[in-house]
Amino acid sequence: MAHLKQVARDRDPFLASAHHFFVQQYIQQEFSRWGKVTSHSFDFQGQPYTNWILNLPGQTSCRPPILVGAHYDSVPGSPGADDNATGVAVLLELARAFAQQPGKSPLRLVAFDLEELGFVGSRHYAQALHNQGEPLGLMLSLEMLGYCCRQPRSQTYPAGLERIYRDRGDYIAQIGPWQSVPTMVRLWRGFRAAGVPSQWLPVVNQGQAVPGTRRSDHVPFWDLGYPAILITDTAYLRNPHYHQPTDTLETLDIAFLTQVCQGLIYGLRRL
Repeated sequence: MAHLKQVARDRDPFLASAHHFFVQQYIQQEFSRWGKVTSHSFDFQGQPYTNWILNLPGQTSCRPPILVGAHYDSVPGSPGADDNATGVAVLLELARAFAQQPGKSPLRLVAFDLEELGFVGSRHYAQALHNQGEPLGLMLSLEMLGYCCRQPRSQTYPAGLERIYRDRGDYIAQIGPWQSVPTMVRLWRGFRAAGVPSQWLPVVNQGQAVPGTRRSDHVPFWDLGYPAILITDTAYLRNPHYHQPTDTLETLDIAFLTQVCQGLIYGLRRL
């Protein structure tokens, strides 16, 4: 809640630049409690913008890092509590958990900017990694994690998927290439240990057949051949406040969000 109260504010980089700057400062402050914060700068429409990065060591330094990312910008006029203050809050809690008790693999936490304008920050960052030939063990994109509804027919789907998945919006979803199914199973076990249901959707051809799967910061990594999984409450397919002024803290299920955060910690420790 402490993180959410700081981040959930209109932080569009153009129309709410003061709040956008404040949230960047907050992320830097919280990251710096656990290690050295680095920046990755890029230009968009002639102006500089920044992704913020915290690298945490693993028990085995020879493994490629697991990158966990969440975008910190919002659409104009929305406080973006679910989209994506929840992702940022969990990112900051992962920093605390893995700084205090490292996992097997090194962990790289990245707060991306300009996701709402077409994954601009993550595209620049993924391309920079690709150009340098830098490997990743996995990329996880945290995109809206805190909206839960247990009523029947509260969950919608792209055409055809409603025949496969439950109609209650009470789970966290994993979306990744079919080759990542073993990883999604391990993450599913982590979520189960935390008491939150999880469903996974394997995709082929970078999700081209289901365009709704290509709506967050995992997409640039998919397109460059990196293994990446989207972790989400399914956004507009469940949350009626998506991209609205009503996307406020009061609409979130904090117990659900806490379980998602705990499940990610458990799951990442299994990887």
